[in-house]
Amino acid sequence: MLEDAGLTTPNTPHLEAQLQRDIDIIRAKLVEMAYLDERALTRALQAFLTRNRQIAYSVILRDQYVDNLETELDRLCMAFILRHQPAASHLRFVYAASKIVKELERVGDYAESISRTVLTLSSLELDIPQEGFVNLANQAIPMLHNAVRAFVEGNPDLARATKANERTVRLLRDTLASDMLRWRQEGRIPEEALGLLTTIARRFERVMEQATNICEEGIYAATGQYLKHAHREGFNIVFVDETNACLSQMAEAIARKIAPDKLSFRSAGIASLAVDPQTIRFMESQGLDLSTHTSKSVAALEHLDDQVVVALTPDAEKAFPLFPPRALHLSWSITDPSKLVGHPEDLSKAFDRAYKDLENHIRDLVAAILNDEREQHRG
Repeated sequence: MLEDAGLTTPNTPHLEAQLQRDIDIIRAKLVEMAYLDERALTRALQAFLTRNRQIAYSVILRDQYVDNLETELDRLCMAFILRHQPAASHLRFVYAASKIVKELERVGDYAESISRTVLTLSSLELDIPQEGFVNLANQAIPMLHNAVRAFVEGNPDLARATKANERTVRLLRDTLASDMLRWRQEGRIPEEALGLLTTIARRFERVMEQATNICEEGIYAATGQYLKHAHREGFNIVFVDETNACLSQMAEAIARKIAPDKLSFRSAGIASLAVDPQTIRFMESQGLDLSTHTSKSVAALEHLDDQVVVALTPDAEKAFPLFPPRALHLSWSITDPSKLVGHPEDLSKAFDRAYKDLENHIRDLVAAILNDEREQHRG
């Protein structure tokens, strides 16, 4: 049986030296690629803070160097496998390295995306604090640096410590999302700026996510522990409409009635208004009490960490950029009965239709989620 660090090739000094040289080359190229990413992110942030289009253009033009390194590292990893036919720790190393290359290439794309967004923002008048963006970047970029360092040094403790900063970045991103919504509501930024600023915040959050993935690859390479598909307890779903006064409140109550405890549901609106009295009365007739429910906006949600975001009206889709990009975005487009005017019998039928539409959608969604989890566990 092969030892953890053993090879399928004969253990000769020449082969060992060649293997180590090839590993060192891959490590060095990964460090170089990470350095280019860090520099690009730092300069993209500088371009945003100073509204400097020349710096933004420079970041965009230099992304080709990251792409070139991705191609070279792909070739080196393949050559390593063909030359050494590695097993155990050496195989884990080259496998993880090939995955990390893809993560670093995406980070380069994020820096380019931020810079392209800066070019669009440069034509808009903005008067907003920049501290939130700086704090977010100053957490995400060091995470990337330490994640790559943990891998090339074979340091699983550093990888775990770096990975633990994920929550800090999430909280900074949530705070910034709330600030941006408030700026829009106060008229400090135009509607188009909200989406652009959200893109920048999301890209830095994505850098953190890529760094977290690199940490997991580093832990795998060093210890053999595979974390990529570790099961996450619970599943969070949020229903969003325009005011959190009717449809989203109905959806949350119906979902809580249908679904088992392991699924978590909540609701919010782009803005918040008091829960509609007609909705309270109708839901009471269905055996669901909304009399103590309060309305809240997306900006007031504590953590935007939901796996599924359901927009119940077309306007509610404006909330999608405020949630993590990994979240599944769904649009159901259900007519809001509280906005209709007419005979009481017609309004009652409208509430019935909305209730049944929501119930059918939610039953199907819950069944899909639970069936998918069962399939993963079988796998």
